[in-house]
Amino acid sequence: MLKKTAKPAEKAAASKATAAKAAASKAPTKPVAKPAAKPVAASKPVAAKPVKAAPVQARVEEPKKALTQRQGFKTNEFVVYPAHGVGQILAIEEQEIAGAKLELFVINFMKDKMTLRVPTAKVANVGMRKLSEPALVKRALETLKGRARVKRTMWSRRAQEYEAKINSGDIVAIAEVVRDLYRSESQPEQSYSERQLYEAALDRLAREIAVVQHVTETEAVKEIEGQLAKSPRRGAKAEAETDGEGDAESDSEDDDSAVADEAA
Repeated sequence: MLKKTAKPAEKAAASKATAAKAAASKAPTKPVAKPAAKPVAASKPVAAKPVKAAPVQARVEEPKKALTQRQGFKTNEFVVYPAHGVGQILAIEEQEIAGAKLELFVINFMKDKMTLRVPTAKVANVGMRKLSEPALVKRALETLKGRARVKRTMWSRRAQEYEAKINSGDIVAIAEVVRDLYRSESQPEQSYSERQLYEAALDRLAREIAVVQHVTETEAVKEIEGQLAKSPRRGAKAEAETDGEGDAESDSEDDDSAVADEAA
C-alpha cells in the first residue's frame, strides 16, 4: 500500500517542477552586463636611475681686455725713451717668455722707423718718462741763450760727457749740449765729431719741443736757432783755441802728443 501512495506524490512533485521550468522559460530574460575587463598595461622596462654627479663648474675663459694703462703710461701717449728720444706707445701687450707672462710697452719711433718693446716693470730702470711740462721746456729754451761753457779737457772726455747728457733724457742737459756745440756762421766750423753730437742733441731737443708745443719739427728747430742767436758770442781767440783743441783731439784722441799739446 505504501508503494502505491508514494508514486502519485512523486508524480505531483515532478509536474510542479516542470510547470516552474515552463514559466521560467516564458519570462523575458534580461542580459546580465558583465564587468568590462580592465586593460592590462604593457610592462615598461624600468630604466636605471642615473647617479647624480657633483656639479662641475665649467671654466669659461673671458675675452682678455685690452690693456690701456700701466705704470702711469697709457696707449697712444708720447713718451721720452732716453736712448732713442721721443716715441709713441702703440699698445700694451702680454707675451709669454720662458713660461712667464710679461707685460710690454710697444713703443714706435716713427722718425727712426723702429719699434721697441719695453717691460712695463722696468720703465723706471731704463729712465722712460713722460713729456716735459711746458715750464720745463721754457727753461730749456732759456738755457740756449746762455754763454757756452766749454771745459779745457781732452775732446774724447768732453765727447763722452756730451753723449751722456744726450742719452740722459734730461731736456735741460740736452739743451746745454746744443748751446755748447753751436757755432754761428761767423765762428769757426765744427769738427766732424762735434757736428755729429750737435745734430743728435738738436734732433732730440727739437722732437720733444715739437710734440709738447704741437708744432712741426722744422718750426721747433727754427725756435731753437732763434734762441741760440741771442746767446753772447765767445771771443775769437777763445773760440779759435777751443776749435783747435777739438780738432786735434778728435783726430787723435789717444795720441800722447795731442795730450801734450792740449796741456800746453
